Amino acid sequence: MSTKVSIITLNYNETPTTCALLDSIRRQYYRDVEVIVVDNASRENPETIFRERYPEVQFIRSKENLGFAGGNNLALPLATGDYLFFLNNDTELAPDCIQQMVDFLQNRPKVGLLSPLICYFPEHQLLHDPSSLPLIQYAGMTPVSALTGRNETIGARTRDRGQFALPRETAYAHGAAMMMPRKVLEQVGAMWEGYFIYYEELDWAERVRRAGLEVWIAPGARVWHKESLTIDKMGPVKTYYMARNRVLFMRRQRRGPGLWGFYGYLGLVITPTSILRLLKDAGRWSLIKTYFQGVWSGLTTKLNHS
Repeated sequence: MSTKVSIITLNYNETPTTCALLDSIRRQYYRDVEVIVVDNASRENPETIFRERYPEVQFIRSKENLGFAGGNNLALPLATGDYLFFLNNDTELAPDCIQQMVDFLQNRPKVGLLSPLICYFPEHQLLHDPSSLPLIQYAGMTPVSALTGRNETIGARTRDRGQFALPRETAYAHGAAMMMPRKVLEQVGAMWEGYFIYYEELDWAERVRRAGLEVWIAPGARVWHKESLTIDKMGPVKTYYMARNRVLFMRRQRRGPGLWGFYGYLGLVITPTSILRLLKDAGRWSLIKTYFQGVWSGLTTKLNHS
């Protein structure tokens, strides 16, 4: 008996990009899938396009932008799969991606959250050379430091020479592509919606490990991500939520006396460094206020520790 996979993706003002993902899902070797597209209150309702071009897809239109976790969680009541595969709409899948991930999870019952190897989409690679090796975005992550609130993405911006070919346990999944067994979702609960954007998958992975389960990467499965290498340029939205959610994450996941070490580091190192970085960038003066608003929200937002 085949194992069903529920694929969930969000659309927000990027209907052609989402269509490219749906086309890549149609090319999958693994066929027992259902696809749910949540439109996160795009300016124009794309329902007609999706229903006409992809009649097999279930479509939900949200009345408001619920953020990353909220939008994905909106699809959960419709999802009937044994595995839930959360995908960014700006990804495309290698044809054997889902098969590789399902096989991996079926052989490792202790794995609660799984990501594939994620590479930059060829057209989005820096100094792209069609003959060059794929450029990796994600091959795992290191744990978030209890002092700095920072971690590193393993393999980021290195060429794929097979150095990350072996599956291994990792600190965090990547929100662009992550699969969770339904029984794990029932055990740990859905993603917390308090972040809106950024840090949701890190928070979820922490909860998975607290439940006695593991987070892994299966490099035999591959996803191509169209996120630009220049996305790191800080605009007001990213400045606010990265500052805010770093503090929120630490408050939720690093409790006890050790949290005061992070607060000290935040005041003495993180904040001065962030201000200097913003001042160095032309036109970034206005973001200093945005940064402080984010930190203040991170310190004062009411938490639940689910």
